[in-house]
Amino acid sequence: MRSENGEWSYADADEEILTRIAWYYYNDGLTQNEIGEKLNMSRIKVSRLLESGRRSGIIQVRINSRYQGCLALEREVKDRYDLKEAYVVPQLPGRSASDRLGQAAAQFLMQRLEPGDLLAVGWGETVSNTIQRLGHIANERDIGLVSLTGGVGTYVDGMRTASWGSSVHLVPAPLVVRDPAVSANLSHEPAIANLLDMALNASYQLVGIGEISPSSTVVHSGYVSPDEVEPLRRKGAVGDILCQFFDDRGNVLDLPLHDRVIGVKLASLSRAEKVIAAAGGMQKVQAIDAALRGRFAGILITDETTAAGLMNIKA
Repeated sequence: MRSENGEWSYADADEEILTRIAWYYYNDGLTQNEIGEKLNMSRIKVSRLLESGRRSGIIQVRINSRYQGCLALEREVKDRYDLKEAYVVPQLPGRSASDRLGQAAAQFLMQRLEPGDLLAVGWGETVSNTIQRLGHIANERDIGLVSLTGGVGTYVDGMRTASWGSSVHLVPAPLVVRDPAVSANLSHEPAIANLLDMALNASYQLVGIGEISPSSTVVHSGYVSPDEVEPLRRKGAVGDILCQFFDDRGNVLDLPLHDRVIGVKLASLSRAEKVIAAAGGMQKVQAIDAALRGRFAGILITDETTAAGLMNIKA
C-alpha cells in the first residue's frame, strides 16, 4: 500500500521481498539457502519470512490433487476424536473396501514397524488383507505376529498367503466357547495368558471394526446367528471389536457372550498406546464413531467417504 503522501512505504518493500521469496521457493524450486544467497540474507530469515507469509495469508498454497480432501479430513477426524493419527485414503469405486483399507494399513505399518517389532492382530477381512501384504517386510525385518484372540482358523488364511516367517504366536484356543467357566479357565492358562499379555504389549495392535447386521463378519463367521442381530440391536449394540459389542457412546455392553470369548478385553485394549483400527464403509460409520468415542483405538485408517460420514455425525 502507498503511504498518505503517495510514496511506497517500508511495508510495501517488505511485502515485495516476501513475494519474491515465495516465487523463488514455490515456483522456481530454489532452496532456502539458494534464496538467501540470491537476496543476501540468511536461510533463517528466509524461513521466517515464508512462515510469516503463510500466517498472514499473503502466501496461500493450493494443492490440486485428489489427496487434498483426504488430508483435510485426516486433520478434522484426528481433532474431533483426539486421535494420535488418522490416515484417510481416496475412495476408489469398484474396489473392495476391505482390500483397499488392507493395502492402506499395510503401507502405514511398513513405514513404522522397526526390525524386531511385534505386531498384534485381531481378525476379519481387512486385517487378513493387511497381513497378506506384510509378509515380505515381516520376514525381512524379523517382525513377530501375535493374535489378540483365540480362533486359529480366522488367522491362518492371511498368514498362509503372506508366507509369514516363524515368529508367529497364535492363541491355542477357540474364539468363542460354550461355557463361560471354560473360557475363564483357558484364559488363565499360562500358555494363553502370556500370549494375550504379549499382544497387549506389542509395538502395534491392529483391529477391524464390525457393524451390527446380517452381513457382518461375526455373523458370516458363525459367532453370532442372524437371529441374534436384532436382539443385539435392541440391547444397544452398534458395533464390535474382537467379538465384543459396544453401544453408540462406546460403552462395552454387559452380554453373556463376552464371558465366552477368549481374547484381549476391550477395557484392556483401550489402555494400549498404539491400537490401529482399519475400517470403512458407510454402513460402519456409526460403529466407527462409537469405537473412537470408547477410546478403543488411537489410530484410524479409513477412506474419505467414511471420514466424511464421521464428520457429519452431530457431536
